Amino acid sequence: MADIIIKTSDYVNVLVSASCQNVAIEKRFKKDITVLELKEKLELVTGGSSNTMKLKVFTKDDKLVCALDDNNALIGSYHIDDGMRLHVEDSFSLRKQLEEDESVEKYKLSEEEYAKREDSVLAYLKRNKLGKFSKDEQERRELQKKEEEEAEAKKLETLSVGARCEVSVPGQPTRRAAIRFIGTTHFKPGTWVGVQYDEPMGKNDGSVDGKRYFECPPKYGGFVKLLHVTAGDFPEEELNLDDEL
Repeated sequence: MADIIIKTSDYVNVLVSASCQNVAIEKRFKKDITVLELKEKLELVTGGSSNTMKLKVFTKDDKLVCALDDNNALIGSYHIDDGMRLHVEDSFSLRKQLEEDESVEKYKLSEEEYAKREDSVLAYLKRNKLGKFSKDEQERRELQKKEEEEAEAKKLETLSVGARCEVSVPGQPTRRAAIRFIGTTHFKPGTWVGVQYDEPMGKNDGSVDGKRYFECPPKYGGFVKLLHVTAGDFPEEELNLDDEL
């Protein structure tokens, strides 16, 4: 492809349509990218897969100009001008998965089978190094995890069973309680704090799914993350019914 010289504009403006949708959107692409690179860009636009999609070029009058059938060719080597329509044909299984919240469960695939698919959301993220597969995102997550682990270790040193505490969960009112349990549980990983609230504002009686971690009256028990608990000299709250009508 080194013998090809693009003498026109470095970019081409086209309408992108797909067999899975009724509208076309205008996009601008560099002419010195390969057809495969173009397909990879169109994955995000259409939800198709670069491994299976086929591209065709049409004039403004919907007359077929050519098919972009060589993945290694530069798109500038094809007869494609501004205003033409670039049509994408594919099964669009990636698009369907993106539109369905629980696609993996609906297809009833095992994690191993899902990981082998080339047209999945997971494969798309891996191929484009997006989301959790992005190097920057991985580094950010590792740093965040390390900082959380250090903060939890420091917090753990301040807590003890029997101590008074305040529980501050984001989006919920601050509640006072007594610490009844500190340790791991069967229902979620990590270290959890079991508390007995001063008022019936909890979710259990110290047991979850039939497994007991501590004793307390129904609706007074709860399990919270370490960072949401602050130990201290917090007097037990008393309900003042004299001021209520």
